[in-house]
Amino acid sequence: MKARVAPCKPRAHRRSRLECQDGALRHGIAVTSRNPWRCYGPRRYPLSEEKTVTRLGVGARPASGVAQAVRRVSRALGASSLLLVPLFAHGAGTDDVPRKAAAAALEKDERAARPVPHDVREMLREMREQNIENTIRTLVSFGTRNTLSVQDDPTRGIGAARDWLKARFDAIAAKSGGRMTVELQSYVQPPASRIPVPTVITNVVATLKGSQRESEGRVYVVSGHYDSMCTDPVDATCDAPGANDDASGVAAVLELARVMATRDFDATIVFMAVAGEEQGLYGSTYHATQAKAAGRNIAAMFTNDIIGSSRADDGSRDPFTVRVFAEGVPTAETPAEANTRRSVGGENDSPSRQLARYVKDVAENSATGMRVNIIYRRDRYRRGGDHIPFLQQGYAALRFTEPHENYAHQHQNVRTENGTVFGDLPEFVDFAYTTRVARVNGAALAALARAPAVPSNTRIITTRLTNDTELAWDANPEPDVVGYEIVYRETDEALWTHTLRVGNVTTFTVPGLSKDNYFFGVRAVDRDGYRSPVAFPRPAQ
Repeated sequence: MKARVAPCKPRAHRRSRLECQDGALRHGIAVTSRNPWRCYGPRRYPLSEEKTVTRLGVGARPASGVAQAVRRVSRALGASSLLLVPLFAHGAGTDDVPRKAAAAALEKDERAARPVPHDVREMLREMREQNIENTIRTLVSFGTRNTLSVQDDPTRGIGAARDWLKARFDAIAAKSGGRMTVELQSYVQPPASRIPVPTVITNVVATLKGSQRESEGRVYVVSGHYDSMCTDPVDATCDAPGANDDASGVAAVLELARVMATRDFDATIVFMAVAGEEQGLYGSTYHATQAKAAGRNIAAMFTNDIIGSSRADDGSRDPFTVRVFAEGVPTAETPAEANTRRSVGGENDSPSRQLARYVKDVAENSATGMRVNIIYRRDRYRRGGDHIPFLQQGYAALRFTEPHENYAHQHQNVRTENGTVFGDLPEFVDFAYTTRVARVNGAALAALARAPAVPSNTRIITTRLTNDTELAWDANPEPDVVGYEIVYRETDEALWTHTLRVGNVTTFTVPGLSKDNYFFGVRAVDRDGYRSPVAFPRPAQ
């Protein structure tokens, strides 16, 4: 069987999956299993030339390790015992079609076929670019929002911004049917780094209570910081517009609160605008430490920081990608946990990495129009964000940031030098891009807050040496959980590649797949098809 494909632009090396898909779209070719997009690897072809290649599965190369394992599991269990779903299919290839590129095309087809719930799609469609722009311009109009600026002036300074945000959240909460509450979380920060005098720091916090009794104590936090700074972080009087850093993040949080306040979610969602970020993450640190002391179950935290521009300092644009920073080795890892990780692996399987994979899985689709680029590190070089205090308290947390930053528009006094305009001004913000990033947040938050919790006490049983893999976990408390899925991948894969639907059980043995050769995880599924993030198992006897 033959499939006609358009070639990638000539290069001396294999092109990436997204480059291939972008090329397919430019040529008007749908990326589907019926019309797969292929890259030719090191061979060079002119753009005008088309080639005919053999479809996967008819070539002479042996199948990959995962493909062989799929057949072993299928033979051992039979089709009636479980449903095995490859998230992307590893199969045989040809000399002209590298197996990895073809597998990536099938992965994209599988993901694109996964439907976005209708009400979630409608919710994302309701997010308005004009609202995002209005919020950013209003916050800029306060002149400066430096944490050290005046707090009792109604038109200038961080106090004016705080009061305006509180009023906006109050207006949103008024339409929630009593389910959303708004508070000012304040404390006095003693003198410290970038805090020369005792300073009141206030977070504006809106809480949308979950509707399911078993899930309302599970909390998801989404934040942006409303303070700003110019070149000198302790200059409280200079104009510091902070349009991108971080009025853009706050605008996204406000718009998320607006469209989600009128909808039901099983778990609780907290929408938060924090202060003190530019001085040293003070507001978020206070919130995270207070939550930990109160025993609050924060299942995930998103910070949106610098999500306002799709244009890099060289003028290039990438308006459909958002970076998601996810730490590997957990910041709060204990010595015992570190010993286990060093023994059996898991450096790429922290709760934050599982959360990032989840965001990519549920939010990279036609409803958002965005690519989620997972960055496997906690944050950028020499920089930090409000997710870090949550990581320090042991919570899973991610940072959302634009793909390429322009440092002339960050932490700069507003000025023009040699024809270059410096300063974080609204004219450098791409409001449509910020709206799309907000939709990525919304798709992920909606899925998380309606899905079951991550399965707890997940173990991989090591009592005896065997080439099978036995997993166990505790039953979820939610009444609408209908079953569980085991996911697995080869150890050099970044994303989960295969799924076993194992039913409503709490133990399962996967025959023919050795725990020494693959990474495994477990997730819960409810009756509406919502899936939890993956739980990475610890070894147990």
